[in-house]
Amino acid sequence: MSSFTFDPGIDIRPNPLESDFIYGEDVFGPKVENRRLDDIRSSLNDSSCNGPEIVYSIAMDVGKKKDREILITQDLLFGVVRYSEGKLGNTPVRSQGHSHKVSPLSGWSTPEVYEIWSGKAIIYMQEFGEEHPGRCYAVEAFAGDVVIVPPLWIHATISADPAQALVFGAWCVRDYGFDYDKVRQRRGIAWYPEYNNENHIVWRPNIHYSRSNLICKTPADYTAFGLSKGKSIYSTFESSPQTFLYVPHPETRQELWHEFEP
Repeated sequence: MSSFTFDPGIDIRPNPLESDFIYGEDVFGPKVENRRLDDIRSSLNDSSCNGPEIVYSIAMDVGKKKDREILITQDLLFGVVRYSEGKLGNTPVRSQGHSHKVSPLSGWSTPEVYEIWSGKAIIYMQEFGEEHPGRCYAVEAFAGDVVIVPPLWIHATISADPAQALVFGAWCVRDYGFDYDKVRQRRGIAWYPEYNNENHIVWRPNIHYSRSNLICKTPADYTAFGLSKGKSIYSTFESSPQTFLYVPHPETRQELWHEFEP
């Protein structure tokens, strides 16, 4: 099985020679897509910083071969992402931030369910991409932790330990699409993560937004979403394939998104 800190319940292993994955015989998956530093400079506070050439690698549409048909039928897609070790200047390796485009399937911007496999993550999220970002959260997560991003929210995934590669899996909708426009117009997310002299992450407000508060926390209890601590989200799908239908169809569980706290 895997050689990650947390067992994801599916036979995927990091390739020690490349920034990609090795799939087991019973697993299907694509060649990874790489996001390079030059691709994300426009959303970084220091757009001229140095860092790893490949910032992160993405494998979208991964699963066990026996589950391919039901994944397609339910419009679910499982993705795996690996972040490189190191830093982007004095900031952590991270994604540039985006919201999810409205899915033609549901007419909603869809949620995403993250699960950390190795490394340390901070899932940053804010309600809006306008001048006032609304509620802002930095959710610290370790191997085995799950974090849910609700519909419409802008979010960015941050590797919080430069000595380790961050690897995580995520459930999303098959017709996924990313909207970067609002984030890029304001030079990134509302709060910039940076390393201080002690190599700890601190947060600096982005002056292109009005004043807001940042709430730093651990993941919420997601029992209402059908999740159990310590059981991988892929294993949860295998034992109960209906569990994640709120991902492609968030409109069916509207009560979960009202006053959502990650």
